[in-house]
Amino acid sequence: MSGLDIAPLAFGPDGTPVSAAYGDVYHSTSGGPAQARHVFLGGNGLPARWRGRPRFGIVETGFGLGLNFLATWQAWCDDAAACDVLDYLAFEKHPFRAEDLVVAQAAWPEFTDLAAELRAAWPALTPGEHALPLAGGRVRLTLVFGDVRTMAPGVTASADAFYLDGFSPARNPDMWSPDVCAQLARLGAPGATLATWSVAGSVRRAVQSAGFSVEKRPGFAGKRQMLVGALV
Repeated sequence: MSGLDIAPLAFGPDGTPVSAAYGDVYHSTSGGPAQARHVFLGGNGLPARWRGRPRFGIVETGFGLGLNFLATWQAWCDDAAACDVLDYLAFEKHPFRAEDLVVAQAAWPEFTDLAAELRAAWPALTPGEHALPLAGGRVRLTLVFGDVRTMAPGVTASADAFYLDGFSPARNPDMWSPDVCAQLARLGAPGATLATWSVAGSVRRAVQSAGFSVEKRPGFAGKRQMLVGALV
């Protein structure tokens, strides 16, 4: 037994990957890569903020199928002035098997080579931290398998940006709790920013209580608004 609840791969009628456990989709039905670029990269001022820096750190809640990571890695590859090292740490309570990632990631042909490198390094599905050096060691992915509520207090990181991408707070409130947001803020470097597609009042209050200022911005596709913030 691995000690983890492995995510089964399932799709909705339109082909969008869904979570049976949470009754929610893994990304917008309007397009996963475009959502990742608009909400998470754009909401955190990337790629501009990492340019010319020796290192840039990102922490994500909810690695899922690796979409936000792959979109970020691709943007880093395409940017001649990108940071020397990209540190990316992601929490995931329900990881996928590598063979299921093959199927799901085939929907994003722009990431084919990067996704193959990610899967080749995919760790054993056991609880704890797993270090995956990619791109010759210049992209350092750390996957933290387990419940963020119990795993985050033991994690050390220096995040310049946060991707808050758990399932809907109405369906997965534990991921968005004030305690979790406080633990994330502890991992933030001075000037750290955050972005999320959710503008729920509970989310705004939780991140504000953790020390982030927040504002709403235009959302992706049919979603009117998204949330961005910064440690103050």
